[in-house]
Amino acid sequence: MGWSTRQVAELAGTTLKTVRHYHKIGLLDEPERSTNGYKQYGVTHLIRLLRIRRLVDLGVPLSDISAVEEAGENAEQALRALDAELAASINRQQRMRQELAVLLEHRTSGDVPAGFDAFAREMTAADRSFLMICAQILGPTEMAALRQLHAAPRSAVDEEFDNLPADASEQARQQVAERLAPEVIRQFTDHPSLKNPVTTGQGGEALAISAVGRGLVELYNPAQVDVLIRLHKLIESHRG
Repeated sequence: MGWSTRQVAELAGTTLKTVRHYHKIGLLDEPERSTNGYKQYGVTHLIRLLRIRRLVDLGVPLSDISAVEEAGENAEQALRALDAELAASINRQQRMRQELAVLLEHRTSGDVPAGFDAFAREMTAADRSFLMICAQILGPTEMAALRQLHAAPRSAVDEEFDNLPADASEQARQQVAERLAPEVIRQFTDHPSLKNPVTTGQGGEALAISAVGRGLVELYNPAQVDVLIRLHKLIESHRG
């Protein structure tokens, strides 16, 4: 006497629903039925289920199992493709674990791009958010330059800019801009890639510029935005 569907599923370590699905997609042949109409599974069905389960556990998609089971080139290609996918997945997971370790070490919550966690606590919320935009649209050379700049201790004028109130006087704004200008000019000299940064975003340069512009306006208060505009004019006049 053969096994019922439930029994063969239990023997194979799977479920009744799974066995029925394998029948439906043609991976498992329908067994003969007894006189009372119930399916009667044998050892060949059990072995077939065990083989399917082994391939599934290895990550082989159900749609590829038939090809893998066939001897020859198709099977080798399918297995090599699966191996490449698994290698890529392992590498990605290893990178994820490394980044999680950094987050745990510095007790950050992923609100800065990778590589900035060590000094995230010294940044303002606006700076952290703006860096996320930069990481999405700037190239690796530009982001490396920004990491070096943020790794350095913040200057007194940086702190003054961070704490500038939205209703700061015009005189206060101009003073902060004038004090920032020499620092920014020096930064451009040390990191020339920041003068004309390369954008790598999918939407092209125009979309990247709009993201930067809107980010500045929405993340910083009006006085700070005004300082940045004044700063830009001072730097342009210095270049001229």
